[in-house]
Amino acid sequence: MIFPIVYNWVIIILRTCFTTIGLSYLPVWLTLDYLSDLMYMLDMIITVHTGYLDQGILIKDLTHLKKRYLHSKHFILDLVSLLPTDVLYFVFGIQTPLVRINRLLRMPRLDEALDRIETRTSYPNTFRISKLMIYIFVLIHWNACFYFALSSYVGCGSDVWVYPNVSEPEFASMRRQYFYCFWFSTLILTTVGDVPQPQREEEYLFMTADLLIAVLVFATVVGNVGDVIVSLRDRDNVFFPNHELVKAYLRSHLISRELHQRINNWYQHLYINKKIIRENEILQQLPIHLRTEIAVSVHLPTLSKVTIFQSCEKSLLEELVLKLTPQVFSPGEYVCRKGDVGHEMYIITDGKLAVVADDGVTEYAVLSESNFFGEISILNIKGNKSGNRRTANIRSIGYSDLFSLSKEDLTDVLSEFPAAKRHLEEKGRQILTKMGMLEETGEQEEAEKVETKINRLESNLEILQTKLARLMLELESSNHKAQARMEQLEWEVAALETQLPEDEMEGEQGRGEGVGGEVGWEREEAEGEEEEGSDAKIKKQGQGEDGNDVTKEGDGESTKM
Repeated sequence: MIFPIVYNWVIIILRTCFTTIGLSYLPVWLTLDYLSDLMYMLDMIITVHTGYLDQGILIKDLTHLKKRYLHSKHFILDLVSLLPTDVLYFVFGIQTPLVRINRLLRMPRLDEALDRIETRTSYPNTFRISKLMIYIFVLIHWNACFYFALSSYVGCGSDVWVYPNVSEPEFASMRRQYFYCFWFSTLILTTVGDVPQPQREEEYLFMTADLLIAVLVFATVVGNVGDVIVSLRDRDNVFFPNHELVKAYLRSHLISRELHQRINNWYQHLYINKKIIRENEILQQLPIHLRTEIAVSVHLPTLSKVTIFQSCEKSLLEELVLKLTPQVFSPGEYVCRKGDVGHEMYIITDGKLAVVADDGVTEYAVLSESNFFGEISILNIKGNKSGNRRTANIRSIGYSDLFSLSKEDLTDVLSEFPAAKRHLEEKGRQILTKMGMLEETGEQEEAEKVETKINRLESNLEILQTKLARLMLELESSNHKAQARMEQLEWEVAALETQLPEDEMEGEQGRGEGVGGEVGWEREEAEGEEEEGSDAKIKKQGQGEDGNDVTKEGDGESTKM
């Protein structure tokens, strides 16, 4: 499509302004006109039959292709650009090619073609400079045509600014007319040459418009052409892997043509579909909270569709989105193979992947968007026969976009969210049980050990509770005895205070009573000794029970050993 679009952009304005050129080669122009129209029609037919990617798979069904193309804005532009406006020749005459101005609406198709060439060429910087020069040529060409049209309107040779008189043999040829106008337009737009002073108002307006164009467009493009190339290259290097370095490496080594083509297709897929796989480097300069908000707004809807994360709190999802790394896999490429050591898990964001057998042909299942896999190999599930190795072969059916989460990052995140960790481990155990890769004996032994520990702790707890209750009873009994002894001592002290004065007055009767008192005192002392003997017996019994408890506790400790 480059040829017909560039032809219409150059020739239509040329034939309109340089009528001599248009009429002199009219059969050639008409032939090229309808040849370009034929190519426009073929382009529409080819576009209808051109497949597109849906979830990484190339759609080739004609019904879907027609529906998609007919409902797109490209179809409207293509249809308007092919309207048979040539019938207006019968109204305005064959010397009016401006009736075909609608052919210029195919410009977006030219941009698409140039972008595709830029992704395929081995020298993209050279191509960008060439593309820029083409745009500059078209701009100068249109300005030259307008200059000659203004000269014809004012009168060729009427002053020093317009084109010289065509009646002079030196300026009569068609080639001289075009080359002179192109040279004059280049002098104006580049502002590097001396041009004659305008004489009329129309000439002043034309020069003013050209100078504005030169200042706003050409001076910016030409003056910063080096910066533009560098910035484009830097932007591509930031958003996409550096394809030029890879191509240079492939040229310096004997790489097979098939592998070379696969690499080019992978780069082309990234560039055409704007797949960015270096997000962390792009957002590295932003503060952490802004990076979190951007990551949440871009990736949270996809992460929320994953079943294991649907019931998780938002803070967990925010931690995970910052650690996700985007990856793109080509058709037929293995994401992982059975037996490989697993270092990350994957979440499918776009595309489809197949779980295949070791022969690479038999398909067990198809994984699509929001499915995940690889979590078994990065979780330390006890009883896993495969350890941390992959348990299945996963192969990309078409182009697939995945998020990878490394084992270290997942462990760090799940350490702060134990509920999500248990949920994920339980999911892994169910998968391992279904596959017969989980050792049940290990789980039973672990369960028995836990049950034994629980029983031992319960027994020790009962012993401690019994000892505590016995100590409480002994404390209460000691308090009662101490209170009774204090009351008895107070009563005895009071009795002695009343008896001392009476001994001096009563004499022998007092001495007899004193003898009776002594007998009473001895009796009370005997009763006190009996009470102390009973207390000693109680203490001995308590010590015996404590000895039995110590023996029990020692048995429990020996059991623990």
